[in-house]
Amino acid sequence: MNPESTQHSVLLLDDDKFLLDMYGMKFGREGFVVQTCFSTHDALNVLRQGFVPDVILFDLVMPGEDGFAFLQTLRKERLAEHAIKIALTNQSSDPEKAKATELGADKFIVKATMIPSEVVQTVRDTISAKKSA
Repeated sequence: MNPESTQHSVLLLDDDKFLLDMYGMKFGREGFVVQTCFSTHDALNVLRQGFVPDVILFDLVMPGEDGFAFLQTLRKERLAEHAIKIALTNQSSDPEKAKATELGADKFIVKATMIPSEVVQTVRDTISAKKSA
């Protein structure tokens, strides 16, 4: 367990239960407070009820409301304004990256290019960079 990350919290949003469980376990083992959500509706409710994540990792392609709609609602309702928002998706086209960034995503990770431990390290590095900025 990394003592630096014990105070950090992460909201994971994906419609793939296997990935949610895997990333949830990985972040939990690394000392993060983890909240997993299977839909944008669930994630928004968790945030509306007061969960304050340091980082939100979200998929772009999901049934119902997608990650783009999620970002739009975050902005509209002023939810998780200080959270680092990272798209964790298999979408990798430049227009999708541009749209996610325009809607408030701070970072874009293609799932297929990183193993979970690299994703956790990227999140740690991004938190550290934000703190020193």
